[in-house]
Amino acid sequence: MKHIPETRPGYLPIEDHGIIGDLHTVALVGVDGTIDWCCLPRFDAPSVFGSLLDAERGGSFSVTVRGAERTKQMYMPDSNVLLTRFLGQESVAELYDFMVPDHPSCPSSGVRQIIRQVRVLRGRATIDVCCRPAFDYGRAPHETGTVGNAGVVFTGPAGFLVLRSSVPLTPDGTAARTTVTLEPGQSLELAVQWDGDGAVREGVLRPLDGAEAARLLDKTLQYWDGWLRQSQYRGRYREAVERSALALKLLVYQPTGALVAAPTTSLPEAPGGGRNWDYRYTWIRDAAFTLYALMRLGFTEEAAAFIDWLHQRCVQAPPGTGLQVLYGIDGRADLPETVLDHLCGYRGARPVRIGNAAARQTQLDIHGELMDSVYLYNKHAEPISYELWEALARQLDWLQKNWEEPDDGIWETRGGRRRFTYSALMTWVAFERAMRIARHRGMPAPVEQWRDTAAAAYRFVQDRCWSPEAGAYCQYPDCVTLDASLLVMPLVKFAGPKDPRFLSTVRRIEEELVSDSLVHRYRTDGAGGGDGLDGSEGTFNLCSFWYVEALARSGRVGEARYVFEKMVTHANHLGLYAEEIGPAGEALGNFPQAFTHLALISAATNLDRALAAHHGPAARHWQAS
Repeated sequence: MKHIPETRPGYLPIEDHGIIGDLHTVALVGVDGTIDWCCLPRFDAPSVFGSLLDAERGGSFSVTVRGAERTKQMYMPDSNVLLTRFLGQESVAELYDFMVPDHPSCPSSGVRQIIRQVRVLRGRATIDVCCRPAFDYGRAPHETGTVGNAGVVFTGPAGFLVLRSSVPLTPDGTAARTTVTLEPGQSLELAVQWDGDGAVREGVLRPLDGAEAARLLDKTLQYWDGWLRQSQYRGRYREAVERSALALKLLVYQPTGALVAAPTTSLPEAPGGGRNWDYRYTWIRDAAFTLYALMRLGFTEEAAAFIDWLHQRCVQAPPGTGLQVLYGIDGRADLPETVLDHLCGYRGARPVRIGNAAARQTQLDIHGELMDSVYLYNKHAEPISYELWEALARQLDWLQKNWEEPDDGIWETRGGRRRFTYSALMTWVAFERAMRIARHRGMPAPVEQWRDTAAAAYRFVQDRCWSPEAGAYCQYPDCVTLDASLLVMPLVKFAGPKDPRFLSTVRRIEEELVSDSLVHRYRTDGAGGGDGLDGSEGTFNLCSFWYVEALARSGRVGEARYVFEKMVTHANHLGLYAEEIGPAGEALGNFPQAFTHLALISAATNLDRALAAHHGPAARHWQAS
């Protein structure tokens, strides 16, 4: 339940949003009916509505109901159609927000558009509409003009934004407005459409009516229902798992099969802080983990599309180089990081960044996540091609020559390169999985060389990265800095879940990095050398779900269930997660984040398995001490 103040504050909490999307881009819709983030025509395009990052300059599209005292939001069952209910003493109205998925099974004529329909259920309701776009992150001016009674066209340097309506709209400077009073049973329809090439021009627009909106809504609901029916998950956490799957699907860029880490940029990891990054790109690591999560649920089409995208990246990698950490959704490698000084940032959190300099970092671990996912795809979906195998072998040849070099690590630290334990661990995974594929398929491979490299990486972790002083595997050799990424050791079969060294590492992580069941990645107070960045951050949702798996696999099933179900309460009202959780339980970081949702799916499926095998009273009645 959300209460609406008399005037909208500058910035809603991050968690007070839902998302809608069409498999090309998404829009964030606040609990007050305002779209305050949307990049058109695709995820990584400049924002058109960006008041999430600057309430004055960013642009927004608001639909409000006068007299509403509170709102409630939900998704229509088994879908990504968002319903916002405005509840008042005198009236009740509902706002349906959706985008029609652009998929071969649900073609939308290539049109990027957001449909908004208000229906009045009780009483007489007065609805205020204000659409105020801000092209190119608020940097580009635009003109506003009407087209008869059909709508308004906003004309900017990059193209047209067209707002159609079932009632007349009035231009107001750079915005368009209308106010309409509706009786029970009546509705208001709005559609904002991107038209970069100008195919929709003056004189061509037609008004939007209820019949068209209803037809598009039915089409959208049918698509999502049909897609979700493919899920093979039948465990006890079905609601959370299926919402996570639906969220992950919204982050897939249909034309290429790439998946963005999150659809937003520069939402801070600490209130007012500077750890603000652009996540609207495809990280090899995140996408590989997502492929694994979706395959576990039976969504093989997405896995196949990503494998194709990956094949292209491997083939296009210059000879003698490794894969980049991240790419554009179209596969481009050049993602320069720049700062938008004219935007004040979410609640004053600067800088606002576009692009990501991590694309030029070296993160050796990505080869391990990649090969693990390819191995699972080859085993459970369909055999990989010879061409992909050869491309992967070239990457492994590069890794074999470079795995002993310092790198920037999984957390993309900016405090200097080190020989991170996690990178060596995933080097072992890369060659171990490659050897499995070679054995299973009889693929040509320098197996002896791979075996030697895997063994060397394994010994490095055991001999150099285990700290008797700390009683744990640490972040890098000769330190006592703990790192929650090492919770994955049993997940990737490096260590047994009850291996004494691993159990000791879990205990030390619990002592130093776990707070009320939530897990920090590592200490950011400078202990162990710091990460080269100012400020602090919240607990990391990905690590909290890894913690669940570590507990479940090590036999602490009751505790694992308790921590998982506590984590479920940290989702927002729609079941969505940002990257991190703050001290007061607030969402921090970009939203929603793929890493969190894929980790939830993995934790839920493994916890289900552990609970099924563990029928003792601890699994049912364990409580926190």
